[in-house]
This record gives sequence, C-alpha cells and structure tokens, in this order.
Amino acid sequence: MHPTEIESILRAALALDELYVQGDNGHFQVIAVSALFAGMSRVKKQQTIYAPLTEQIASNAIHALSIKAFTPEEWQRDRKLNGF
Repeated sequence: MHPTEIESILRAALALDELYVQGDNGHFQVIAVSALFAGMSRVKKQQTIYAPLTEQIASNAIHALSIKAFTPEEWQRDRKLNGF
C-alpha cells in the first residue's frame, strides 16, 4: 500500500484541513488536522482515523499505523515539534 492510497481513503471519509502520510512496507505515520477532533480524547481521535482504514488493517495492507491527530489550534501550537 502506498501513502497516497491512505490519504485518498482518509480524505474521502473525513473532513480534514491537513493530512500527512508517510511510510512503506505496511508501516505508516499519519498526522491529521481537523476541527472535528475538538473535544475528543486521544483514543477517540485515533479511533476516528482507524475507522475508514479497517479493511486495509484487516487485510494487513497496513501492518502498523502511528497516528497524531490535532485540532487546528493544537496543530498551530505543536507543528514545529512535529517538524513542520
């Protein structure tokens, strides 16, 4: 699976302001930014990202997935810490 495929799936399923996907060989890192994460716990944010990718995870196309999900306000504060 290629990072652009994950991007397409997530963009089609979620209203995301920014999305960064990196990785290969089944191991991927996702940074997602959206107002939809406001008021969500870290676990709930991760579940929101996992949900559209359930089929790819079940088929082992995605073996490992690291997720960082931010509201726009959190992203403005933390983006430099994440190398952006």
